[in-house]
Amino acid sequence: MARALIFPGQGSQAVGMGKALAERFPQARAVFEEVDAALGQNLSDLMFEGPADELTLTTNAQPALMAASLAALRVLEAERGLDLVRDVACVAGHSLGEYAALAAAGSLTVSDAARLLRIRGEAMQRAVAPGAGAMAALIGAEIETAHAIAEEAAGGEICDVANDNGGGQVVLSGHKAAVERAVAIAQGRGIKRAVMLNVSAPFHCRLMAPAAEAMRAALAEVALRAPKVPLYANVTAAPVSDPDAIRDNLVAQVTGTVRWRESVAAMAAAGADLFNEVGSGKVLTGLVKRIAPGASASAIGTPDDVAAFAP
Repeated sequence: MARALIFPGQGSQAVGMGKALAERFPQARAVFEEVDAALGQNLSDLMFEGPADELTLTTNAQPALMAASLAALRVLEAERGLDLVRDVACVAGHSLGEYAALAAAGSLTVSDAARLLRIRGEAMQRAVAPGAGAMAALIGAEIETAHAIAEEAAGGEICDVANDNGGGQVVLSGHKAAVERAVAIAQGRGIKRAVMLNVSAPFHCRLMAPAAEAMRAALAEVALRAPKVPLYANVTAAPVSDPDAIRDNLVAQVTGTVRWRESVAAMAAAGADLFNEVGSGKVLTGLVKRIAPGASASAIGTPDDVAAFAP
């Protein structure tokens, strides 16, 4: 079997994530302590105890999800003998999860990943005035149809495809009025469901350009190494190893489409037939099962999941 490790993005956060691992395993505690120190904040307390509304804030959720993923990975390495180079064919992460994938593959330190995600979250929140942007999910839409709807709805404003998640789930992002027009158009096009999302900003669209520039500056200050295993990038759905190309991809990712459907399909086409979602939640596990039905997929985020893991 060829194993792919995948790392979740925003929306997978939940109060209590990582807590059981931290209570049981010193390797998990070490990751949370490292992230807390890097941010100068007791983020682990917020992760373990809440409140949920504070954890959900983009500036907290992004580094918190990365921390939960890396804590689970370190426990797999220590307790189950997982060796990244020997046992893993490739890695990928959904949006902010790409930073967790890079840290997992040794391209970024955990501390640098935490600091970059804090900068990213703050910059994304600042990029667009509250209420000016929106996102919507089209359920049962193919990517070509979603692009056509976004283009028709724009009307001189921005309406972009933010996420091609697979399984007929495509997310649009942009100016609020344009996204609302897209929902109305989709409902008249036989799309199974079109719903506005409860998000704090319009992620992965051209309105995020100021945040992309903030990340360009931040990434220029950070040491990046070639990943130990192939990393499939969100914006290209292809493996990347050159540190400068990784930087460019992370900048482009802020305004670009998360090509998750294509990324999973490309990993499967390259031979990956076992996908482990490492960290909080099971969102990506469900998507993999729809994109690559011939592959096995499971989530690893609790001590029971670790105990059931076979490297």
